[in-house]
Amino acid sequence: MPGHSMSTVGTRVLVGSSNSMRQVCSALEILAPCNAPAILTGESGTGKEIAARTIHELSPRRSGPYVAINCATLPETLIESELFGHERGAFTGADSRRLGCFEIARGGTILLDEIAEMRIDAQAKLLRVLEDRRVRRLGGTAEIPLDVRVLAATNRDLRQTIREGKFRGDLFYRLNVFTVEIPPLRHRLEDLPALIAHFMTLFARRDRLSPAKVDDECLSALMAYDWPGNVRQLRNVIQRAMVVATPPVITIRDLPSDVLHRAPRDGDIEVRLGASLGEAERELILRTLNAVQGNKVRASEILGVSLKTLYNRLEKYRGHQNSDDRE
Repeated sequence: MPGHSMSTVGTRVLVGSSNSMRQVCSALEILAPCNAPAILTGESGTGKEIAARTIHELSPRRSGPYVAINCATLPETLIESELFGHERGAFTGADSRRLGCFEIARGGTILLDEIAEMRIDAQAKLLRVLEDRRVRRLGGTAEIPLDVRVLAATNRDLRQTIREGKFRGDLFYRLNVFTVEIPPLRHRLEDLPALIAHFMTLFARRDRLSPAKVDDECLSALMAYDWPGNVRQLRNVIQRAMVVATPPVITIRDLPSDVLHRAPRDGDIEVRLGASLGEAERELILRTLNAVQGNKVRASEILGVSLKTLYNRLEKYRGHQNSDDRE
């Protein structure tokens, strides 16, 4: 697998050499060859759909179809028809047979994006399809065998939606053979320069935009921002900046006001009122590491702690993260 990025389809790639992204890429590489279902989790804009495409492209099914369906955008009255298809006359307006996404994806991969938004009754039918590996079109009687790799994606905590009665526990456990969490951009800011370079190359080639670099002040502002919209937001910010910038450099003046407004001044960190001392320490350490591009020796010098102490703190944070993941 390539060092800091992993190609999917066309120009869509996962970019990053941070520890968290290396772990994601390793997980995708491990699960791609098998046929087991998987759930991709993470905030909106982190790249869950790109990760799903990556699994498909690395799998033995790569020559088959890849079908993505967004469960949140389908009208309740149409979701079963979209997923499972219908026969002519199955309901008012069904004037011809229609293949559902599961049939279209036969021999390939289907992604059920935003699966937490699916109706409970549709979840029950989906579970039956996954268990039987057969699908019946609405209004039909024939059971059609399926050979489909099923992936699901969500930006919600499915265990919480189960507790709220909005998601079936048996469907969750059927899908949750593997779980891959895509980290938010604010937790992997060391990947920001590579992502910026990737998007600038993309827009220069695709849209013939000419700025070729970001100056240091602009990069500092981008590194200080918390990126609530994640990689998708960064992509839009870089595209906009390349349109308005005076070649060959993007400066801080080319960034949108909301990015600048929310960016702390150079050297500042923001600590939430009510945060524990441990949380504040963690924020200071991680921000310092980001500022020195992951150079632990330099970070330990700035923080005034030994290199061993810094490594111990980072191992502690990693242990807490792994513990959270298991809960």
